[in-house]
Amino acid sequence: MQRRRFLRTALQTAASAAFAVSQRHAAAAEPGVVPIKLGFDTYSLRAFRWKALQLLDYAAAQKLDTIQISSSGDYESLEPSHLARVKEHAASLGIALDAGIGCICPTSTSWNAKNGEPVENLASGLRVAKTIGAAAMRCFMGNEKDRLTPGGIEPHMEKTIQVLRAARSRALDSGVKIALENHAGDMQAREVRTIIEDAGKDFVGACLDTGNPMWVVEDPMVTLEVLAPYVVTTHVRDSVVYEDPRGAAAQWVALGDGTIDFKAFVARYRELCPKASMQLEVITGRPARVLPYLEPDFWKTFPKASAAEFARFVALARRGHPFSGFMVIEDGAKQPPEEYKSALREQQRVDLERSLEYAKKVLGVGVRWRG
Repeated sequence: MQRRRFLRTALQTAASAAFAVSQRHAAAAEPGVVPIKLGFDTYSLRAFRWKALQLLDYAAAQKLDTIQISSSGDYESLEPSHLARVKEHAASLGIALDAGIGCICPTSTSWNAKNGEPVENLASGLRVAKTIGAAAMRCFMGNEKDRLTPGGIEPHMEKTIQVLRAARSRALDSGVKIALENHAGDMQAREVRTIIEDAGKDFVGACLDTGNPMWVVEDPMVTLEVLAPYVVTTHVRDSVVYEDPRGAAAQWVALGDGTIDFKAFVARYRELCPKASMQLEVITGRPARVLPYLEPDFWKTFPKASAAEFARFVALARRGHPFSGFMVIEDGAKQPPEEYKSALREQQRVDLERSLEYAKKVLGVGVRWRG
């Protein structure tokens, strides 16, 4: 009797699991659901050092719709003939392209003087983006250290606005939208929105990053809701965030491993940004980081933060928990041993592919994989 009861229970459990999977697949393919193109940002596979053509072949193998080539270093050459080849290869694979450059603010601690004049740096990026047929070109202002400089973040915001305005005619002539990212703790969403609106929303949009809001104590859903009218491309990444004696702690993880409700996020995304592609930028291998918002000094860098929006972040942390899965740590206080490097590289691929699978089968994102 006990054996029969055990087998019956096991079969029922298996049937329930199969039904749940079939329901997820049905929901993913439900008629009338707004299709969201799925891709990834090339930084996700940085350790492989692949160039554009290799990255495109990889994206095709994963049955993706898009790819964001987020750095000029991801091309074998910036010669027009090679860029034209990249465009042709993407078209032959049916993959749409986004382009990208780095920092555009000359007063930021992220700025590299080797980039030359900021406006010319933007113009160069726009030329590459136009040549490969990209609709958007991602860039960013700076990083969290800029909030600690004299005057705080606002002088850097003003300089970024000036640079963008100076590049307006070139951007409009290229037909490429400049997509400003909320990057590495530099700005909260309302600050990014201020730059877009003051510079010119006719040629500047947003690259919505869902991992970076952690470092400015912002719920990614707030980031989405604030930037939604201007989102043209994304860096989608999951995180765990949870309470800590000093405030909260957060860590980036593969999509589906975190404490962010991405089912609710994608539902809101479909509603607010139905035409924007979803590029996964999966970054694992970094340790958890404390956000000491219970300490007074923390708030010196956020003098104009919204209490209502911060309360949503606190609620997110209260619902969360630390990451309990497996991860090889890359960006710690010490460099990893040489023997770990192959494992770190493979972790990037595995975590990206797990994240893409979650996006497709659980969140119902992507078009080509359904074929």
